[in-house]
Amino acid sequence: MTLKEKKYDSPLQATITGILGLFKKQERVGELSVIDSLQGKKVLITGSSSGLGLAVAKQLAARDAEVIMAVRSGIPEKGEEVKRVSGKTNIHMLPVDLSDFDSIHHLVKAVKSKFGQIDILICNAAIVVSEARKTKEGLDEMFMVNYLAKFVLVNGLLKENCFNTDSNELPRIIFVSSESHRNPDEFEWDTFGEFKDHKMAKTVERYGYYKLLMTTFSQELSRRLNVGEKTSHSVFALCPGPVNSNIAREAPKMVQPLLKLVFKLFFSSPEKAAEPVVYLSASKDLEGKPTDYLFLMSRKEIDPKATAPENGKHLWEKTEKLLEKIK
Repeated sequence: MTLKEKKYDSPLQATITGILGLFKKQERVGELSVIDSLQGKKVLITGSSSGLGLAVAKQLAARDAEVIMAVRSGIPEKGEEVKRVSGKTNIHMLPVDLSDFDSIHHLVKAVKSKFGQIDILICNAAIVVSEARKTKEGLDEMFMVNYLAKFVLVNGLLKENCFNTDSNELPRIIFVSSESHRNPDEFEWDTFGEFKDHKMAKTVERYGYYKLLMTTFSQELSRRLNVGEKTSHSVFALCPGPVNSNIAREAPKMVQPLLKLVFKLFFSSPEKAAEPVVYLSASKDLEGKPTDYLFLMSRKEIDPKATAPENGKHLWEKTEKLLEKIK
């Protein structure tokens, strides 16, 4: 990776790069139309009590989806907000703490018992921490929430047959990633899963690394689900660009007023940033595609490190070994 390509060495660089990206001319992948309805579809969205996830929940509900909001907080008021804004009533909320394995397993059981099968999963939840924190298992909380929880949730839902594969339309699994997945030079195989203490200055770097893991997982997941010429699930990923949300709520209090001003002036609103998520969820143009990646509303190649089959296989094996060790 050249110095020119290495964009996210600091929070300031990440912010500037994100802002500039919003002004670059993009070739739009397509447009949603009124016929792109989600009537009869069940959609599970993690991290949907605020920011991008909440905006997506409102817009998918407006397209007649049955929306299941998996959240750590905001029950029931955020669900009521989605009902009020969308004018729909088929909205449900399930509690989950993605830093807790038991909570993730309970979510899978709740989805199966209450809803049977879902048509679309949107893995949106993510955190940005002020400093490294350990989960009760001794894992880095950002590693857990931003990557490992998604591996556990998706595979748990697959194991319990929670995706509707009997429909004429393929189930869709959508990962909200980031262009920062391009930043890491390499995978940290020798220290995979080990806790590394860090402060806010290193958070953006770690955030990008965990997005690389998640994006690599999405590619390997598609290869494992879609073997040969047969496509059974669509696995999509996207970067919504910089979003004016509360993801930086753990930033030092002295810089929060400045961040809020920058976010308000230059970052996309959650409602606008939701467009690629809604497109990947609802567009009929994507039916039958095994995988895709969007930056904003433009199709883009994923970083080669994330698409390399050997890296995907190695990540999967490393993750399974880590989970066995924890159990």
